[in-house]
Amino acid sequence: MSDMRVDQILTQIRSLRDQPGISGPEGGANSLGAINVGGTPKVDFGSVLKQSIDSVNDTQKSAGALRNAFERGDPDVSLTEVMVSSEKSSVSFKAMVEVRNKFVEAYQEVMRMSM
Repeated sequence: MSDMRVDQILTQIRSLRDQPGISGPEGGANSLGAINVGGTPKVDFGSVLKQSIDSVNDTQKSAGALRNAFERGDPDVSLTEVMVSSEKSSVSFKAMVEVRNKFVEAYQEVMRMSM
């Protein structure tokens, strides 16, 4: 990437940052990507990521609980419910792994960049 291209990108970033209603990350090093755009509430990237991981974990726990109930012979749990819950759990876990892989890939790309 040429120096001219980098300067153009920095100029664009600075002009976007200076627009009214847009504020950058706040909270220092502990804030992972909290940003406030216009009148929308701040969204902390770290908390969104944690909520997503917790959601996948809850899905897996509920699938496990249904599976255990079916194995015990609970008449209120059908095989169809167990299989659907198990597949939802599997799909959500695979999606989370793919997101993790993309984060690792992006991190490695940033680390390969020369300053």
